[in-house]
Amino acid sequence: MARFDNSYSRFVALAKIVLPLASLVVLATLFLFARGREFEMSIPYAQVDLETLAREQRVDGPAFATVTTDGAQLELSADQVRPDLSTQDVVNSSAIRGALRIPGNGSVTLQANDGVIDGPGKIAELSGQVQIKTSTGYTIHSDRIATMLNVSNIESPGTVTADGPTGHLTAGAMQISHDEGTDTYLLVFKDGVKLVYQP
Repeated sequence: MARFDNSYSRFVALAKIVLPLASLVVLATLFLFARGREFEMSIPYAQVDLETLAREQRVDGPAFATVTTDGAQLELSADQVRPDLSTQDVVNSSAIRGALRIPGNGSVTLQANDGVIDGPGKIAELSGQVQIKTSTGYTIHSDRIATMLNVSNIESPGTVTADGPTGHLTAGAMQISHDEGTDTYLLVFKDGVKLVYQP
């Protein structure tokens, strides 16, 4: 009877040591395998992101603001810009938006699918479903416009359509600019203007 007690006691004492160690080994093995899988899965995604960033050199959500020589505030923003690799200090942008805030509470808002901003040339060219809205009630559409960055001058060299207080019109070109002689801001439609008057 004493021999059974001794064997049983030794078994219990051994089990108290072996079983916790075995459980630690099992848990450690599970954690090691789990970490190994996560590490292997994360490597391709990390490489793709780094390669894309290095290749495209893009900036998300940038904004630009300046004051023109005639005192208007020009603001431009985009969802994304990328440097033009062929021309220094020129950036290509997507989903570009802008606003020209004219002294005296007037304003012109811009939006387009794409844009090219030329810093040295002090000009931004917008293209792709260009829309212009003025605080005087005109909504203008064009395929392409150019806006100067240092003076208040927005110009569409091609056909525009517009809706405003006078009705619906089409024109071969359009310009919004500051007249230094009268110190006023003018919206001018030109080159074959056709107006459908809506009283």
